[in-house]
Amino acid sequence: MKHHILLFSILLLFYSCKSDKNGEPAATIDKKPLTTSQKIAHAYGIENWDSVNSITFAFNVLKDSTLFKRSWKWSPKTNDITLITANDTIRYNRNQMDSTFVKADKAFINDKFWLLAPFNLVWDSGTTISAPVEEMAPISKKMLNKITTTYPNNGGYTPGDAYDFYYNNNYLIEEWVYRKGNTKEPSMMSTWENNKDFKGVLIALSHKKTDDNWELFFDDVSID
Repeated sequence: MKHHILLFSILLLFYSCKSDKNGEPAATIDKKPLTTSQKIAHAYGIENWDSVNSITFAFNVLKDSTLFKRSWKWSPKTNDITLITANDTIRYNRNQMDSTFVKADKAFINDKFWLLAPFNLVWDSGTTISAPVEEMAPISKKMLNKITTTYPNNGGYTPGDAYDFYYNNNYLIEEWVYRKGNTKEPSMMSTWENNKDFKGVLIALSHKKTDDNWELFFDDVSID
């Protein structure tokens, strides 16, 4: 009987220790805090991007009564891209680029950047991102948070450019400023409006200027 009691006590001690060891790491793991860029990207659903097999969207610019439009289908896992305009359809793969597709690819990078800029904050390498500050936004004149991302002076289609992101306390962008070549004065600034969720990916469908009758907007958006 004493032998059984002793054996039971040893087993109980073993399982107790095992339970402590399994539980302790979960309580003591030090998670690295998210950067501001990562918080913005997460606010727009970057954690759901791995589930995206393809994304289609139409890039539109309306100036007064003139509309410019081009449409895209992108398969991010394979980097297959289709560009559709009023006059042509172009298909290419970004992993197998040659000079014949550079013009189309420049357009794709531009349009995709407008569509997914919050994700580019963490996707793009070689950038310099400032510490967040609170500052009056240039369009709304509201006090918002701001970070600036600056691209390196070599590589890419637009080296040295800078973007000022004005975002609220929910890490959603409300305005941004583009400064070509990191000039002090804005080259362009616009709003971020009409956020819509596409399978967990949040996209601002409308960007407007206030100094003229201009709007950049997306339609025909779908994610598979």
